[in-house]
Amino acid sequence: MSETPPELSVGDLAARSGVSVSALHFYEKQGLISSRRTSGNQRRYRRDMLRRVALIRMAQGVGIPLANVAEILSLFPPDHIPTRKDWQRMSECWKEELDERVRRLLQLRDDFTDCIGCGCMSIDRCPLINPGDELGRQGPGPRRLMGGVRGLTRARAADQPSSGTMCGSNPASGADPLCGSKPGGGYALDSCGSTAVEAAPGTT
Repeated sequence: MSETPPELSVGDLAARSGVSVSALHFYEKQGLISSRRTSGNQRRYRRDMLRRVALIRMAQGVGIPLANVAEILSLFPPDHIPTRKDWQRMSECWKEELDERVRRLLQLRDDFTDCIGCGCMSIDRCPLINPGDELGRQGPGPRRLMGGVRGLTRARAADQPSSGTMCGSNPASGADPLCGSKPGGGYALDSCGSTAVEAAPGTT
């Protein structure tokens, strides 16, 4: 069985990750991935950068901004290889946001054929559910999808408080909203408030 090399060239990283070289250079410029330089000034990436690139691609695929990804990854010093526990903690930071995105996608798939309370009055059920655009008095937008009226089953269920709490969402904790990361580095806090990995000073 052949051994996998511990480091990859930029071409190897691009080929294995499915991301273009130019995109990898952009990720590195944004601090999302890192490399070292050889004596010949060539980039060499630790193999665990493949997982970071995969995270970036998946996050982008569901609409999470790169700035949010960078904040998460900045919790780990450049020389730290995240463990399974680290990745679990990172995914928990996005749980609430991802749950909300799933809820919106399900609404778009399942509920958009019904009256959504947007005031269009173009669906046959609109005059019955929203006569005279009464829902417009509650505010702008599709009120039945926004929780203004809990007429749709999925919207009603989604309005219930989530059993999970987003990392660092307690404003009294004194920590930043994103997993309790602190400006300028220092120790980050996990979702239970315990000390996590030490963040590299100055990495933002």
